Order: sequence, then structure tokens, then C-alpha cells
Amino acid sequence: MEFSEVVRRRRMVRRYDPDRPVPTEVLAAVLDNACRAPSAGFSQGWDFVVLTAAEDRERFWRASKEEEEEETHWLRGMRSAPALVICCSDQEAYLERYAEADKGWTDRSESRWPVPYWDIDTGMAALLMLLTATDNGLGAMFFGVAPECHDEVHEEFGIPRERTIIGVVALGYEVPGPKSPSLKRGKRGPAEVVHWGQFGTHR
Repeated sequence: MEFSEVVRRRRMVRRYDPDRPVPTEVLAAVLDNACRAPSAGFSQGWDFVVLTAAEDRERFWRASKEEEEEETHWLRGMRSAPALVICCSDQEAYLERYAEADKGWTDRSESRWPVPYWDIDTGMAALLMLLTATDNGLGAMFFGVAPECHDEVHEEFGIPRERTIIGVVALGYEVPGPKSPSLKRGKRGPAEVVHWGQFGTHR
């Protein structure tokens, strides 16, 4: 598939066929491409916890369930995904990398970072997972974990506390379903969001 076609076809998929696992070679490609994401200083401060066994996925859904949360249509569809990838960022990897001789920020101060690149770079890796899934005919979705559930997910899967859970990528073969009502908002195109020479100047 041409890259432009992959970009056009990519969308967040919320319903999956639970009886069609993600092929091993496709999952390998998804993870390999994620590791090719750009990262500041080539710090590569990311880790991915892959859940393909049914019992492991169920552990995730139990650990990430908010109190009093009901089994919504969205949640039922997401629980059918045959593969989940928990995406974690590692701030320490960046602070250590930029304290090295070629960077020289030996004070390791977070104030040197205008935005948390460790989180941004891990998000870029997640996007490459989504695009790779689309390129291989699968559906995928990136979603977050409720803040009050992070501790339990960390504990359940032995994720070190210094890692931050950025979100989760669900993978699988799509089952057709109703479109997200959010799509009614319409897509903001270049004519709205691109500014030439100065903010507010559109072509």
C-alpha cells in the first residue's frame, strides 16, 4: 500500500474480531517499526508491554477499569482486541543521555526541556504502530489509561515506577460497527490549521 493511502485509511478502530489473532509476522513488524521512531538524542526512552494471551489481556482490563465503570458499547468492542501494547516512556533515559559528554547537561534539570520529549517520542512510536497495522490490513486504536488506574496497571505487569504509561495500542481485525459521533465535528484541513509566515495568515 502506498504511504499516502495508509495515512488516508488510518483511523481509530473500536471493534475487533476476537477469533482472528494478529499474525506473528505482523506483530513483529508493528513492534520493529515502533523502534524506528525518532527520539531526541537517539535516547529511545520507550518500552512496550505486549499482551496477546487472553488471560493477560483480561488482567489488563481488570486493572484498568475505573470504579463503578459500566460495560459500555465502546468497552465491549475494545475488550475483543486480540493484542494490546502498553506504551511506556522513560524520562530518566533522556536525562542520562543529555548528561553525556556530547550534550553536556550534567545538571540533569528537567527545566531544560520545554516539553516532555520522552512522552512525545513514545507517542511517535505508537503512531508508527497504528500506521503499520493499517498497512497490513488490520485495525488499531490508541487509547489512554485512567489516571487512577496507573498504579494498578504498573503493579499488575511489573512496570517500573519510573516508567510513565503513555497509552495503549489495540490491534486486530476490524468488525464493522457504528461510526464515532466525534466524526460529526468534521476534519480541520490545511486551510484552517496551516499559518504562513505568521499565526493567523492562511492561504
